[in-house]
Amino acid sequence: MQAYLLIATGGALGSMARYWMASNIDGRHGSGFPWGTVLVNISGSFVIGLAAALLAGKTGWGDNARALVMVGLCGGFTTFSSFSLQTLALLRDGYLLRAGGHVALSVLACLFATWAGMALVQYFGKAA
Repeated sequence: MQAYLLIATGGALGSMARYWMASNIDGRHGSGFPWGTVLVNISGSFVIGLAAALLAGKTGWGDNARALVMVGLCGGFTTFSSFSLQTLALLRDGYLLRAGGHVALSVLACLFATWAGMALVQYFGKAA
């Protein structure tokens, strides 16, 4: 139960931080390019990398810190950080093809899924 509370707390903090950071950056730069999202993804990937390295092999408080920071905070802030960590683990372990497949499938499938969701709403929205 403690892990769930830590994850929920971290998730709430991460979500609020994402909103604050992205909206402030996009509000200042309003260039039509999602700089806020890009910087959230990059900084979230950096934080999960730091946490993974700092907490590697640690048990006890390390498990709690992983739940709070890596799953909760980074998960609420950006799931791109998890994607990056998993891809680097595949590369580190020598699975170049799997890592490339993970990148290609994640990016292309997520773009397609986002398009499909939007298209479905547009289709049924016009039909209603």
